[in-house]
Order: sequence, then structure tokens, then C-alpha cells
Amino acid sequence: MMEGTLLLALQRNPGLSVLLFSLMFRVVHRLLRCLPAPKAVQLDEVRCWKWRNLCVSLVHAMLTGPWAVTCVCLWPEMLSNIHSYYTPMSYLLLCVSTGYFLQDTGDILLSGHARGSWEFLLHHFLVLWCFLYSLYTQRYVSGMVIALLVELNSVTLHARLLLKLAGAQASQLYHTNKLLNLFTYITFRLSAQFYLSWYLLKNLSWLDHSYYFLVTVVLMNTMILIYFYRLLRADFFPRRKLQLEMNGTHSSSSSTFLND
Repeated sequence: MMEGTLLLALQRNPGLSVLLFSLMFRVVHRLLRCLPAPKAVQLDEVRCWKWRNLCVSLVHAMLTGPWAVTCVCLWPEMLSNIHSYYTPMSYLLLCVSTGYFLQDTGDILLSGHARGSWEFLLHHFLVLWCFLYSLYTQRYVSGMVIALLVELNSVTLHARLLLKLAGAQASQLYHTNKLLNLFTYITFRLSAQFYLSWYLLKNLSWLDHSYYFLVTVVLMNTMILIYFYRLLRADFFPRRKLQLEMNGTHSSSSSTFLND
């Protein structure tokens, strides 16, 4: 009864729900500013902003990744009925995650780091288009939950970048995390994305707006494969060791946010 009431309230105004959760993540952003940052981060304004931004992303990943796994384990029908099956908890998860991506997009744009973070902006645009479509139509909610399995990899991915910003690439923690990151990248990011690609291609003829989603999936697949190559090159097959790689950032604000 309570779950049905919650779902009804969210569905009546998904836009308002997203805005509320976006505000929640903005509050998290403000609270995290009270925590001390490494000295290597404090000395540089760009690195300081990246540190705060990644900390919020890490909170989102630690919340939504296990949540997505729980939804799939409790309701395995999500894997076979991506188009129309969903539960109140999965719909709520989608609202929460959409709020985060909206907040993060605003943080990148309003802080003046759009040029150096264009990869994130492109990724967020694709995610927001899909998530908002699902929230307003109640279609593909299960598919979006499966897509959020990648957040389990985002935990180690964001931790990797935070360690790089802190200049801790030589630490045992970084070495352990890079192995976990490789495992979670293959297990949750690549596998989840390719499962969605397979499902979409198999049912392309009857799925709603299937070709729009196909374009989105192709773009997302291209991005994750490129970054996977860059990840392997940087952590497992380094061609050279630059000082820029040791401090985890570039001096120019025009550099890409998702640096190796």
C-alpha cells in the first residue's frame, strides 16, 4: 500500500521529484566542502573543484549501484521485460539518479568548467534524455535500472581519479583499486551496456522509439570502449610516465575531465 502511494506521488509529477533530488545532491555537495581535502588538491582551484565534484559522484555511485543490483536481484523480471516492467523502488531509483545527473550538469556548466568536461556533459545529456523519457512515459524503467548497474564500476572509477588528484598513484591502495576497477568495468559497465544493446537489437521492430534509443546506445558504447582503451593504456600498458599523470590533472582548464 505504501509503495503504491509512493509510486503514484512520483508519477504525478516526475519533474518535481527530479528537482527535489537534484537539490538533495546539491546539499551533499555543500556538506562535502566541509571535509578536508589533500594539500595537493587545495593548492589548485581546478583540482579543488574536481575533487568536490568527484566526491558527490562517488556518493551517487555508492547509493545507486547497490540499489540497482538489489532491484534486479529482487525482481529478475526486469532483465526479460525491460520495456514495461518496473516497481516503485526502481522508479524511485530512477528519480534519484536523474536528480544527480541534473545537479552535476548544472555544477559543470555554472562553475565554468564545461570546456574541460565536455565528455561528462555529452554523457549526462544522453543519460538525462533516456531517464526523463522513462520517468514521463513509464517505459524502459527496467532498462534504466540495468544501465545503473554501471555505478558499481563508478565507485572504483571515481576512487581512481580521486587518488590521482591526491598524487597517490604509487600507493598500494591505488594498485588494488585499479585491479578492482578493471574487474567492475568489465563485469558491470561493459556487460550491462552490451546486454541492453543486445536486447534493443533483438526487439528493435516493436519497441517504442527504438531507433532513438539505438542511436543513444551506439554513442554510449563508443564512449565506454574508448575510455576502456584509455584506462588499459594508462594503468596497465603505460607508454611513458609524465609528471602530469602523477599529479592526476592537467595545468590547462581546457583539458578533458576524464583524463587517463
